[in-house]
Amino acid sequence: QVQLVESGGGLVQAGGSLSVSCAGSGRTFSTYVMGWFRQAPGKEREFVSAISQNGGSTRYANSVKGRFTISRDNAKNALYLQMSSVKPEDTAVYYCAAGRSSYFSAMAGSRSAYDYWGQGTQVTVSS
Repeated sequence: QVQLVESGGGLVQAGGSLSVSCAGSGRTFSTYVMGWFRQAPGKEREFVSAISQNGGSTRYANSVKGRFTISRDNAKNALYLQMSSVKPEDTAVYYCAAGRSSYFSAMAGSRSAYDYWGQGTQVTVSS
């Protein structure tokens, strides 16, 4: 089992940068595909980015490609999302998630492929 705790959210102006982090527990963190999702008020939770177990493969939603960077440090059981050139539409609660039952589904951003979720951290982008 993996417990996930996000941190680093906050308020940022449009065009600025912000990083969010996710701390994982347990000795099996490196065996999970890790993902970031977000949920804006009144909208469904949507895929943002995913990274493979060794960090060698990454995938991004079209809406954030070229602006966000996902990374992980398995020695620290940590997942990161560096956000730059943020827009008001990036405002949402950001969740990290871990999955290992289906590599391809997890990398494709399928929510059902993720077994464990954090509690989320709020990111607000002002215009």
